[in-house]
Amino acid sequence: MNAAAAGEAPSVADFARTFRHIQAEIHKVIVGHQRAVEELLIALFASGHVLIEGVPGTGKTTLVKTLGLALNLSFNRIQFTVDLMPADITGTRVILSGEDGRREFSFQPGPVFCHILLGDEINRATPKTQSALLECMAELQVTVSGITHQLKPPYFVMATLNPIEMEGTYPLPEAQLDRFLFKVRLEYPDESEMVKIVTNTTGPEDAGVEPIFSVAEAAERIEGLKHLVREVMVAQSIEHYAARMVRATQPSGSRYIGQQANGLRVDAVDRYVSFGASPRGAQALIMGAKVRALLDGRANVAYEDIDQIAPAALQHRVMLNYAAHSDGIDAAHIVERVVQAVRPTRG
Repeated sequence: MNAAAAGEAPSVADFARTFRHIQAEIHKVIVGHQRAVEELLIALFASGHVLIEGVPGTGKTTLVKTLGLALNLSFNRIQFTVDLMPADITGTRVILSGEDGRREFSFQPGPVFCHILLGDEINRATPKTQSALLECMAELQVTVSGITHQLKPPYFVMATLNPIEMEGTYPLPEAQLDRFLFKVRLEYPDESEMVKIVTNTTGPEDAGVEPIFSVAEAAERIEGLKHLVREVMVAQSIEHYAARMVRATQPSGSRYIGQQANGLRVDAVDRYVSFGASPRGAQALIMGAKVRALLDGRANVAYEDIDQIAPAALQHRVMLNYAAHSDGIDAAHIVERVVQAVRPTRG
């Protein structure tokens, strides 16, 4: 029995072992997507939420459901549609009659009251309904009719986006995109992966996922591992490196940032970016890097951890202009150029 299972504070070795165990269980069902699965789990232990993008059939919904089974946590799914209302998500007050005939209002919780929430095709709902998730994600609570109801940790929101068939969809506002710690892309499978998918899903038996934790201990164990992440040390030079990287995503003419720190300018940013990452981008870099350090058996963050986390942490926070779309430039390219530009300034 390891220390965490015995009720003691988990160690770095416990964290890495548990993380890889969860990863292995997920890959019993999910074929490929190694990087996406790892980023999803990093966000979970970094106390963040994830936006998942991929074309239909790449396993977005299956990935999230499998994570819920592996962690043995309560799981709900919301299919976002244009006629979905905020009360359909958060819950509402209804009138109930008691045995004595008296009527009173009673709060009926909505599907957000769970540990793992899947918001499927979130961009199909109106901005009013999309925003119903913001309070849940940021403050772990729901306010209905002036009364606040707490959500139980751990709380993890995963929203999926379909990047094609955009007719009738509502792009997520920048403020809501910023609430997601990472944006994870599920790539289209290659031929060998597609053959394995077909074999696994059309045979006589489906792969079984074994829960990592018991129902009684799941929430406590995960919260203990998340607390360990917070304790990972970050040198001041690393914090400056993360801040410099986030500031470098802002075009030099941005009225929000003034002149670039230390004269650092990235030509691709000045040409193609309207607005860069917010301070939440720096928080995402540091928290994700802490998890990466633990996976590598270290209790301190290295520059390389920041570099590896940057694509998932910053892509969705970079708003491109018309010139970028005209030239076929995407946010991934911009973040890559930013990392290359900032890397020489280490230390």
